[in-house]
Amino acid sequence: MRILVTGGAGFIGSNLVHHLLGEASSGTETPVERVVTLDKFTYAGSRMNLADLESDPRHVLVEGDICDTELVGRLLREHEIDAIMHLAAESHVDRSIDNPEEFIMTNFVGTYRLLEAFRVYLLEHGGENRVFLHVSTDEVFGSLGADDPPFCETTRYAPNSPYSATKAGSDHLVRAYHHTYGLPVVTTHCSNNYGPYQFPEKLLPLMIGKVLKGEPLPIYGDGSQIRDWLYVEDHCRGLVSAMRHGKRGECYVIGGKCEMRNIDVVRELVEAVRERVPGIRPADELIIHVQDRPGHDLRYAIDPSRIETELGWAPRENFPSGLRRTVEWYLANDEWVRHIEEGPYHGERLGRLAQGDK
Repeated sequence: MRILVTGGAGFIGSNLVHHLLGEASSGTETPVERVVTLDKFTYAGSRMNLADLESDPRHVLVEGDICDTELVGRLLREHEIDAIMHLAAESHVDRSIDNPEEFIMTNFVGTYRLLEAFRVYLLEHGGENRVFLHVSTDEVFGSLGADDPPFCETTRYAPNSPYSATKAGSDHLVRAYHHTYGLPVVTTHCSNNYGPYQFPEKLLPLMIGKVLKGEPLPIYGDGSQIRDWLYVEDHCRGLVSAMRHGKRGECYVIGGKCEMRNIDVVRELVEAVRERVPGIRPADELIIHVQDRPGHDLRYAIDPSRIETELGWAPRENFPSGLRRTVEWYLANDEWVRHIEEGPYHGERLGRLAQGDK
């Protein structure tokens, strides 16, 4: 297979690229012959995330915008792409509140232009065994009450932020292109990812950095917001499974089966760091509570029964094991953290809070 990964220099995207090429080396079904990574290299994407692949002839890294239809079309034709795995997105809720237009352009218009380029490509080269995998979020479903059943594939849409609204719009475009033009598409909705290469404004890496510096740990409201946590490697396995075997025109929700309150996540994280680094102060001495943000969803939860039953996927990591791997990665990769923190967006980005966003 020849796969185009959009947003492949970001957090989930770079983990997916590594997974695809690692899977290819392991001799699994339909080996991956080439991965073309297309990334705009905004604040969340970094060449360091893919630095170890620079000498791999199976990997091609292209700097560009998914809104550039001509570029996308050329990449599809030049590399004879079999699958698009579309992860490029603006994804930070706080940023979407400050500047919704960027989210509209990337998440909605960008997805439209990718779909259109793919449609033209299929008209020219045929669509047999080709697929467009659209990676969405559980946030399009809105917020759950404490006793509500988890999100599933038939949950109605109820986005509550500019970010989730633009992702919901892109989901509808993908569905429409399948029903109108017959495009072979699959959509996935994931819960909160965590793991290596996550940008330091997101909850876990942000808090790891603050714990190591002995800085206060800001928690929105009382910290009772509940999220389902999914280790990024498990998510990547789910994406590949949906891309290879998912029913065209359908969607699959992917979750870690691990609901936790934000404040409990932070407390466990502090203890995980304290186990490995002497002299770290306990959580109760570091946590501070700050004003909640507008439209903050109370609870997300995922029922992944369909992907488990139909595609045989299941998470391999629970939260303690995934957290341990995450903390160990950040402790071992302080050069990567420093490079990101000292980058061109330093002052603007790292003062933000992130309480359980993708």
